[in-house]
Amino acid sequence: MSRNVLFILNDPPYGTERSWNGLRLAGALARREDCEVRVFLLGDAVGCAVAGQKVPDGYYHLDRMIESAARHGAEVGCCGTCLDARALTAEALVKGADRATLDDLASWTAWADQVITF
Repeated sequence: MSRNVLFILNDPPYGTERSWNGLRLAGALARREDCEVRVFLLGDAVGCAVAGQKVPDGYYHLDRMIESAARHGAEVGCCGTCLDARALTAEALVKGADRATLDDLASWTAWADQVITF
């Protein structure tokens, strides 16, 4: 039996490790055959999906983590209102991350067997 898991991330990409930890767990579950994973980025977390991030050597790359999770079947949605508030366009997002709406989040929440927030 497959389990549907929704992750909702709120924190900025860097400065805390909450989004990093959420994406680590989402990626690990996406690799499992018994899980379907969706990740919804709200608020400052939409910055996690910006392509081409330049971080210091030894730092994690959240954009690459999102791409990896998507390659393993995770769906990634970025709040459109939150993107607009930060002057980010859908073209700025990594492959596998899409602009989404609050209605999408509501549908994903109804779909989920489990909702995990970071």
